[in-house]
Amino acid sequence: MAVDALCSPLGPPGCEKDAKALQFIEEMTRSADAVQESVLAEILSRNAQTEYLRMYNLDGATDRESFKSKIPMVTYEDLQPIIQRIANGDRSPILSSHPISEFLTSSGTSAGERKLMPTIQEELDRRQLLYSLLMPVMNLYMPGLDKGKGLYFLFVKSETKTPGGLKARPVLTSYYKSNHFKTRAFDPYNVYTSPNEAILCPDSFQSMYSQMLCGLYERKQVLRLGAIFASGLLRAIRFLQLKWRELAHDIRTGTLNSKISDSDIRGCMARVLRSDPELANFIESECSKENWERIITRIWPNTKYLEVIVTGAMSQYIPTLDYYSGGLPKVCTMYASSECYFGLNLNPMCKPSEVSYTIMPNMAYFEFLPHDPNSPTVTSDKLVDLVNVEVGKEYELVITTYAGLCRYRVGDILRVTGFHNSAPQFSFIRRKNVLLSIDSDKTDEAELQSAVDNASVVLNEFNTTVVEYTSYADTKTIPGHYVIYWELLSKDSSKFPTQDVLEKCCLAMEESLNSVYRQGRVECNSIGPLEIRVVKNGTFEELMDYAISRGASINQYKVPRCVNFTPITELLDSRVVSSHFSQRLPHWTPERRR
Repeated sequence: MAVDALCSPLGPPGCEKDAKALQFIEEMTRSADAVQESVLAEILSRNAQTEYLRMYNLDGATDRESFKSKIPMVTYEDLQPIIQRIANGDRSPILSSHPISEFLTSSGTSAGERKLMPTIQEELDRRQLLYSLLMPVMNLYMPGLDKGKGLYFLFVKSETKTPGGLKARPVLTSYYKSNHFKTRAFDPYNVYTSPNEAILCPDSFQSMYSQMLCGLYERKQVLRLGAIFASGLLRAIRFLQLKWRELAHDIRTGTLNSKISDSDIRGCMARVLRSDPELANFIESECSKENWERIITRIWPNTKYLEVIVTGAMSQYIPTLDYYSGGLPKVCTMYASSECYFGLNLNPMCKPSEVSYTIMPNMAYFEFLPHDPNSPTVTSDKLVDLVNVEVGKEYELVITTYAGLCRYRVGDILRVTGFHNSAPQFSFIRRKNVLLSIDSDKTDEAELQSAVDNASVVLNEFNTTVVEYTSYADTKTIPGHYVIYWELLSKDSSKFPTQDVLEKCCLAMEESLNSVYRQGRVECNSIGPLEIRVVKNGTFEELMDYAISRGASINQYKVPRCVNFTPITELLDSRVVSSHFSQRLPHWTPERRR
């Protein structure tokens, strides 16, 4: 079939394969409501005999009206007893008629532990389908990507098993370890410099080192750089800053650093290594310079764009990415989570502030809860169907999946920016209730309060209390770290807490934070040591005065538990009398707390 015959309204496709992918996007989005109706009917039909649907007396009905009138909207905490039964080994059809194949661990937490999201084997096919649509869209905006390679820093994380023997691991670890990824067919548009063995190595240092080494060897073939999050790509740049001498030595001698002990990596790197003194000299010359501005395009001169998530909390990294890349385009291609893959960006070369994701109606059944932060009570009768959302309004995403989640509140707040055909497009605003985030960690106000309370216990023997506190995520350092501002009241100035005591307070806070934060500190090195900055007495009074001067009501003023407005952080920093960092890593293991 001629490519012209499959021309898409999105633009002229580069090849027949692209044309079919673009045509699929058009078909799904033109008939979004009919596709949604069909998806819901299929989910309800196949899961009709599950314990969950029978509990609500759906009686085999597959229509929207019955579903909406009988099935409640739920949170993870509502489902946790059921999920725990599955984790403990109950193989009866509780949520899904298809066997639960594994649990995908969410970056969101419940009671300090990653949430367990049940999934079924066929979900891999659904995720792969969405992945297959990304490059056909990208090729509309950036031709010639088949003429080079992508340097993507991809990693697996620790996995564990539930008491019932099912694997529990992050969604990307599941995907990278699947045959969909490991035995993928050759595609000239998706050639990576990193070998599978390097990506699949569980040791983050060995994985990063070998991926960086491969990327340096193929520096002129690299057309795009990427990581999942912006913070991950900046960690790779920081790694290069710290390890360029060792990397240059390996390139000069054609040998592999003795710290790389993984046998699979050593085997694959034997095919990559070669002595290249000219390349080694170049890397030493560039990396030894004090100025690292535009280092990405200096090392990888043919880079056309960066592929990283820079929406939501990741937007804080945009200025640093611009510094290292010289302002290269930052591409966000898709919107996904552990619960479900949702949609893709049909205009990937847009500015980060303009990123919108088109929801693909075949991925799950989608509903939207109008977001009203002033209304604590929410009911399912307010839910809006996919095609009925209104431009400009904000909603919380609610999903019903093939794996058995029904009317599940994901917790993402989205704003409708427009429509592609009849499918809405959304910008990601934020994760609900999240105060602090550096990487994939998400710390809410309750967790932060609990951490401060636990750390305050250390101060008791010194007759000292925390009068007030606030926080912010400092991303000027790589990796970024949490900063907690404390104003202290000491009832006995002769017993004021020492440096050592306040460092113990830092560690006590870290021990109190959730497992995703602690994994970032211990295994992934994606989060730096927590810092407590003690401020002068009266600082928080000044903070209130500043807020009131800007129009805040004195009667309604509450100390913000997180600040990111520059004048406020500057005020706080100008009142700091001492800074203290956690000197040890918090406790973390892959095993979940029982």
